[in-house]
Amino acid sequence: MSFVRTTLNRFPVLKSQLKRLREQLLPAASVSSHYVEIDSARRDSESSRLAASWKASDLPARQRALVERQLKDYRGGASIDVFDVFTAALRKIDNPPAAGSLLEIGCSSGYYSEVLEVNGLPLRYHGCDYSDAFIDMARRIYPALSFDVEDATRLSYQDDAFDVVVSGCCLLHIADYDAAIAESARVAKDYVIFHRTPVVYGEPTKYFRKQAYGVETMEIHFSEQELLDSFRVHGLEVQATFTLNESADPRDSSKGNANRTYLCRKQSQS
Repeated sequence: MSFVRTTLNRFPVLKSQLKRLREQLLPAASVSSHYVEIDSARRDSESSRLAASWKASDLPARQRALVERQLKDYRGGASIDVFDVFTAALRKIDNPPAAGSLLEIGCSSGYYSEVLEVNGLPLRYHGCDYSDAFIDMARRIYPALSFDVEDATRLSYQDDAFDVVVSGCCLLHIADYDAAIAESARVAKDYVIFHRTPVVYGEPTKYFRKQAYGVETMEIHFSEQELLDSFRVHGLEVQATFTLNESADPRDSSKGNANRTYLCRKQSQS
């Protein structure tokens, strides 16, 4: 399995095509499938209707089944692109604090704590998630670590509480994403990483309804320029950008989409 994964990582177009085929054949086992764009007139109603989707009680087990396979391969030395990009962003931090603290917002079952361990990154991991079911699972699997049920738009933590804050592939599911960016910046002392963020360029922000592990959810693809502007408004300066995948519009090269991870440094308030 690790050989197949490593080989597919060398051929991203083939990997993408096989992923789409898998989504069509096995939607309940796929991370994301059945995308339908939501028109502007229905965004608010659909956002409200799907707000609690990630609290579905059966979703953690479905996601964890995939995660366990990825972690097994990763521990065996395989390259997993989302883990590699995450650790590359952390290693890009200048003068990281010894045994510094890291909060992952949208931590799911807390599996990124293992990514830190595999890479020997000495950060004290703390996780939070909107879903009680995910946090219950995280506490069972990693009883030595701290996990909280939190709303990313209204975090209970103090200002500057964590050296590094990771928004872990959750911003795309939050209708009030500007508030979530503001909260990430508030509780971070030095750095914020927005991991696995879908963006479009040359076009406005888009909203989609989709299936995630067989559960209907909403996903936002951010106008990259608007997203970067929001970072700046909340006192975050992008230090490095890592691209997981990117596809330009074949009819107009000024338009396209990508999935990126942004390493941001918190600017001092004057």
